[in-house]
Amino acid sequence: MDEIYLTPEGYEELKKELDYLKKVRRRELSQEIGKAREQGDISENAEYDAAKEAQGLNEKRIMELEDKLIKAQVVDKNNISADEVLLGVTVTLKDLNSKKEVKYTLLSELEADISRGIISVTSPVAQALLGHKQNDVVEAKIPAGTLKYKILKIER
Repeated sequence: MDEIYLTPEGYEELKKELDYLKKVRRRELSQEIGKAREQGDISENAEYDAAKEAQGLNEKRIMELEDKLIKAQVVDKNNISADEVLLGVTVTLKDLNSKKEVKYTLLSELEADISRGIISVTSPVAQALLGHKQNDVVEAKIPAGTLKYKILKIER
């Protein structure tokens, strides 16, 4: 069983989605199937087929979320050391090629959102950073080449 590490906020988001899918979306889909059945012959009813397919996808997503929540380990940022780059920290880096500063928070794949500066701990950049300390220089091999960063700051 692979553990999934989530922030408390990420865990709550998954729980909210699961709750919505079980309590609201299931009911909506059931009503759509009922309406489609009322139209007569279901063997040639595209609305019925679409509603049944949507119901199947909803149930699949419910099972996926339940599995993820069972495996989830909630990361308490207060228990994370800021001495080295670990899951849950925010790092400020200096790109040694462009001389620009970037800031990333390392979280699970489920919470990654590059537009918000959140990268997956399994990404090449995060993998290169893990275990390093402030002022270390690291190289991250990505498909487009190699990035070289200096770690300026590590925060919880």
